Amino acid sequence: MADAAPTPTSAREGRSPGPGRLGGLDRYFSISARGSTVGREVRGGFATFFTMAYIVVLNPLIIGTAADVDGRVLGVPAVAAATALVAGVMTLLMGVVGKYPFAIAAGLGLNAFVTFSVASQMTWAEAMGLVVVEGIVITVLVLTGFRTAVFRAVPSQLKTAIGVGIGLFIALIGFVDSGFVRTPAGGGTPLELGVGGSLTGWPTVTFVVGLLLTLVLIARKVKGAILIGIISATVFAVVVEAVTGVGPRTAADGATNPSGWSLVVPKLPEQLVGTPDLSIVGAVDLFGGFARVGVVAAVLIIFTLVLADFFDTVGTVTGVTAEAGLLDADGQVPGVQRVLLVDSVAAAAGGIGSVSSNTTFVESAAGVGEGARTGLASVVTGVLFLLAVFFTPLVEIVPFEAASPALVVVGFLMATQIRSLDWSDVTIAVPAFLTVVVMPFTYSISNGIGAGLVSYALLMAVTGRARKVHPLLWLLAALFVVYFAIAPIEAALGVR
Repeated sequence: MADAAPTPTSAREGRSPGPGRLGGLDRYFSISARGSTVGREVRGGFATFFTMAYIVVLNPLIIGTAADVDGRVLGVPAVAAATALVAGVMTLLMGVVGKYPFAIAAGLGLNAFVTFSVASQMTWAEAMGLVVVEGIVITVLVLTGFRTAVFRAVPSQLKTAIGVGIGLFIALIGFVDSGFVRTPAGGGTPLELGVGGSLTGWPTVTFVVGLLLTLVLIARKVKGAILIGIISATVFAVVVEAVTGVGPRTAADGATNPSGWSLVVPKLPEQLVGTPDLSIVGAVDLFGGFARVGVVAAVLIIFTLVLADFFDTVGTVTGVTAEAGLLDADGQVPGVQRVLLVDSVAAAAGGIGSVSSNTTFVESAAGVGEGARTGLASVVTGVLFLLAVFFTPLVEIVPFEAASPALVVVGFLMATQIRSLDWSDVTIAVPAFLTVVVMPFTYSISNGIGAGLVSYALLMAVTGRARKVHPLLWLLAALFVVYFAIAPIEAALGVR
């Protein structure tokens, strides 16, 4: 049965909700009820895919090139194929079961933690076994209703702040991935404009052209603005590379070119179809990690993964759903239990696929910005990921510089939610502010949520309103204190 939903953004703005006679497809996904059309869902699914397709290239560079404790390397081709496979299957499941426009893939940050902090202490099979255990733990939390209860316990004002913070966060990701903003080579300031305070190189020109084109299309209310912007910028990038031969920012021999492409060099591949290497799928040792590093150390690793994954999803789902105008009158997500269940299963699936914990991607907001409101968009994105298993060379054409403008534009759209925050009450305004700024400043959704929850509980307590704080929030605040202090705790227990 389809969930009841409030009047979506598209309907409030006076746009037609599209055809109402779409038969079973419409009834199943509530396409008309959410003010969408099949066309918008398809465009949204494509936009989300192109915005996050980089994960098929980036995840292998992180996981596929690092050696475990025994010196084994998984390899880029195998990780690339498995990354696309797991993302495709789980995103399809999110669309069919979750019925919201969320896409799933290997989580950034989580994959780096697994690679450099976990696999360095054990084999890849053992490390991925702990990821599977993490996914099982989160799934149990969903089935018992705990994860959903936590989701509903967060005050609506903090949920709004989470959406704003994610908007700034993904905008920063877009600026950094494109090279428009960088870390200075000589230190000084944490970030700077381009190289030495100046914008240089054709990749940066590609980003600027893509951003301006997308903004113009949005201002002109052109359908498919974000998707058109990504495709146009990619075509521009391919032509630029063919004419100028810019090359990568970091060459295979380690040589650097600040004016080069940040990750993907946009050129037509020698072949469009490749045979996928799925040899690492299922190569998991479920309990080997406990024996390798000890029970206490393994439990702390799982705790870190659970907390980061848990709240990254809470933040993403809240922020993206709010932007889609699908929250109910109480600021809740109708049917969120299904969404959280699929996301939890995805964590375990990522471990089984040997590609690290999979989670709901904030880049799903690109599809929402394109008009997607239902799980049909996720079905489209999932199918594209499954095709990418065989068409990995084609996916590698899209450079960061062409996809990043979409993140900046969607970041702006999400940040507009800040107008509904109440800045007159310090006990909510300060936590909201910390939530908003800590996310981009620390490059972590979980850190922003943690800063907001801990400060909220503290300020409510010192102002005599402790009883108004939901009991679960006290538990979450305590858990985040442990999360932030995990390094000294591990040191004190002798496991670090």
